[in-house]
Amino acid sequence: MNNYSSTVEKRFIKYAQIDTTADPKSTSFPSSEIQKDLARELVKELHEIGVDDAEMDEWGYVFGTIPNNTSNPDLPTICFCSHMDTAPDVTGKNVKPIVHRNYDGMPITLPDDPSQIITVERYPYLTKKIGDDIITASGTTLLGADDKAGIAIIMDFANHLKNNPSISHPTIRILFTPDEEVGRGVEHLDMKKLNADFGYTLDGGVLGSLEDESFSADSVTITINGISAHPGYAKGKMVHSVKIGAEIIEQLPKDSWSPETTEHREGFVHPTSFNGGLEQTTIGCIIRDHITAKLTEYETRLEGIVKSVVEQYPGVTYAFEVKEQYRNMKEILKTVPFVSDYAITAMENAGVTPLPTIIRGGTDGSRLSFMGLPCPNIFTGEMAIHSRHEYVSVQDMEKAVATLTQLVQIWSTHTA
Repeated sequence: MNNYSSTVEKRFIKYAQIDTTADPKSTSFPSSEIQKDLARELVKELHEIGVDDAEMDEWGYVFGTIPNNTSNPDLPTICFCSHMDTAPDVTGKNVKPIVHRNYDGMPITLPDDPSQIITVERYPYLTKKIGDDIITASGTTLLGADDKAGIAIIMDFANHLKNNPSISHPTIRILFTPDEEVGRGVEHLDMKKLNADFGYTLDGGVLGSLEDESFSADSVTITINGISAHPGYAKGKMVHSVKIGAEIIEQLPKDSWSPETTEHREGFVHPTSFNGGLEQTTIGCIIRDHITAKLTEYETRLEGIVKSVVEQYPGVTYAFEVKEQYRNMKEILKTVPFVSDYAITAMENAGVTPLPTIIRGGTDGSRLSFMGLPCPNIFTGEMAIHSRHEYVSVQDMEKAVATLTQLVQIWSTHTA
């Protein structure tokens, strides 16, 4: 890119050191107040860049606007979004980012825990990154590239546009969200305040990936009500809810229908929690498939298993509660195919080979698409996420900045 002075590495390293771990047990929003530490830093930096209206609202969302600089006032407003929180799977406290310059393909031993070794055998994508500058953590924490790489890309992109006003673009809305990792990222988002027509999340992985099809997702809570009795006099009376719950889990298929036995477009039923005692046990499950109608099929089959087990124990009852989580973004994006097409063209213009792919999961974009903001997901380079081996290529992040720069120029020629 002409006149591009990259700040993405410096920004990413700063953001990675700010602990923003989400708390899945919290009922507050955001789930951890520490997420606002990064939000405040981002607002400050946006003001320094020249995004004068940058602000954090009461929920911790960060907003900012880069106004339309074309002669066409009717262009749509485009949102770029990333999430500030990191996953609770591995601690995000005291992250020590390390830059491995001109990566040579050899194993990377992380110094604070030498048992943590990143190798090309385990992470084949690294074979394509030889010669890149690779950022890792030090071995005792995650890195937070998911999704601070996305944040650094958007911030660097905003800085590039502000320093190069000759680059044509429509009105751009910047959005940073909390709590994506605990499934609540857009729970309190004011869509009228966001005021955007189309969007892109920056939360993808390998260079060139464009994800415009996600899982559809429900959660299921199964509650088993057993029969309590004094254990010394329980014969013929007690029915232990934990044992019934275990029997239900045992009845689930072993060779299909689970994350460990499925891939590509295959859906699954996945027990995520099991809590209980003598009288009551609850089992939490997540249900996933790319075809929304199949969720009902899975739920019906799962409840059939529960019912068949419970019926063997007179007096035992159960409850089966289904909650919608998110839906396949493709259901919305297929009605506006140009949103994804523009991103593919932008990658090609930036010298990146597009890799359209499906997500075996979801993003903020899944829910945003159904909230009126069609929103596919663009690559950031974040890899081995939610682990101590998490890493990102500086050059991948810079290519994402180049892609966004091309993308907004394409949008500046959009006709309804």
